[in-house]
Amino acid sequence: MFTILTIDDEENIRNGLADNFELEGYNVLKAESGAKGLKLVEQGGVDLVITDLRMNGISGEEVVRQIATKYPSIPVIVLTGHGSIDDATAAIKNGAFDFLTKPLDLDHLNLVVKNALKGREQAIQIKELKDKLEKKLSTDEMIGKSAELNRVRTIISKAADSKASILITGESGVGKELVARAIHNQSSRKDKPLVSVHCAALTETLLESELFGHEKGAYTGADSLQKGRFELADGGTIFLDEIGEINQSTQIKLLRVLQEKRFERVGGSSPIEVDVRVVAATNKNLEEEVKAGRFREDLYYRLNVIRIQMPSLRERKDDIPLLIHSFLKEFNIENAKNIKGFDNRARSAILKYNWPGNIRELRNCIESAVVMCTGEEITVNDLPDYVRQNSEEKVITIPIGLPMEECEKIIIQENLAANNGNKSKTADVLGIGRKTLHRKLDEWGE
Repeated sequence: MFTILTIDDEENIRNGLADNFELEGYNVLKAESGAKGLKLVEQGGVDLVITDLRMNGISGEEVVRQIATKYPSIPVIVLTGHGSIDDATAAIKNGAFDFLTKPLDLDHLNLVVKNALKGREQAIQIKELKDKLEKKLSTDEMIGKSAELNRVRTIISKAADSKASILITGESGVGKELVARAIHNQSSRKDKPLVSVHCAALTETLLESELFGHEKGAYTGADSLQKGRFELADGGTIFLDEIGEINQSTQIKLLRVLQEKRFERVGGSSPIEVDVRVVAATNKNLEEEVKAGRFREDLYYRLNVIRIQMPSLRERKDDIPLLIHSFLKEFNIENAKNIKGFDNRARSAILKYNWPGNIRELRNCIESAVVMCTGEEITVNDLPDYVRQNSEEKVITIPIGLPMEECEKIIIQENLAANNGNKSKTADVLGIGRKTLHRKLDEWGE
C-alpha cells in the first residue's frame, strides 16, 4: 500500500484530502506545516507528497526543493489557491511532479496521483534492479563457483555494509584486491572513493607521507602541500595491501587513525578528521609477526575485526576451467586473435599443475599461451615449460570431498587427454561403452 503525505496549514483541507485518499485505498499521513512534513519524510515510508504552496514557516516551494534534493524518487504535487504561471514554473523547476490550483477536481487529482505513484513504483523497481546488478558485478570479478570462493562471497555480503575493519589474508596472487573492491562496491560507500596503497612498494618516509600527506616544507623536496591517501579516501574505503610490511612508527600512526579517526600531515600539527573504512591485506602470518615483535598486537586486533581467508588456487581447482576461459577471452581481444579453447592435453596439464603463484601465475600462463598459439586451440606445446612438463605425469589428482559426478568427470577427461583425444581407446581403457562416453562428453559440452 502506498503512503501519501498531505501538508497544508488548513485543517479542513488536510482532512478532506485524507478522506479522499483513504477511500482510494492509500495510507495517509498529515502535517500542518512544512517543517513537520519534512520530518515525516525523513522518517521514511512516504511515497508521495501533496503540499500547499503558501504556508507559514517553511513554504511549499522549500518543501519541493528539499525533497527533490534529498529524496528525488518521491514525487511532490503542489496545491495552491493563488495559482499563476510563474508559481507553476517555479514549482516544476524546483522538482514538483505537477501543479494544481484550488478548488480541486478530485477526479483529476486522483488521476495525477495515480500517474505519479506509477512513476514512483517504476523508479523503485529500476533502483532495485540496478542495486542487484551492481552487487552482482561487484563480486563477478572473482571468477569461480567453488565452495571455497562462495564462502568468501558470503562473508563479503554480510560484512560489506558494516563499519568494521576487515583483514584479508592469503598467499600472493590469490586476488585479495578483488575482494577489497567487492567489499567497497557492496557497501553504502560505493559512490565514494576506493583508494589503494601498496605498502611494500614504498620506503618508510614515503609511506608515511603517502598515507597521511605532508605540509609544504615538511622535508627536502616537499615543495607544496600534499593530501594523503586517508584524506582522499574520506567517506569511502582505503585498501592497505601488504600491511605486514609497515614499520613500527607508521603502525602507531595507523592505530591512532583507527581509534580516533584523525591524524596530522607530516610536518603539520592540526588534526584532520576522516571517515574511512579500512580494509587491509597480507600474505604474512600476522599472529607470528606479533609474537616476533614486528607487528603491534593492538593494531592487529583493530585490523582483524572481520577476517577473510582467501583460498589458494590449488584449493579451488574446480574454478580453473572458468578462469582460463575468461583469461582466454581477455587475451584474444588484446592480441587480436580468435582462439576457440584448449585441447585435452593442454587442459589436463593446466589442471594438474599446483600454481604456487595462484591466479596471477595462471593469468600470465594463459597470456603466454595465447601469444604462442598459432592455431584455433591452445595445445600443450603452447604452454610454458613448467606447466607442459606436468602433462607428462601419469597421475590423476582428485581433491578430497569432491562429488562423485565431478570425480568421474576428471577421470574421463584425464584419460581422454592421455589418449590424445581418442574416444574409442579411452572407453576401452575405462571399461565403459563408447555411447556412454559420448553421452557424458555431450552433457559436459566436451
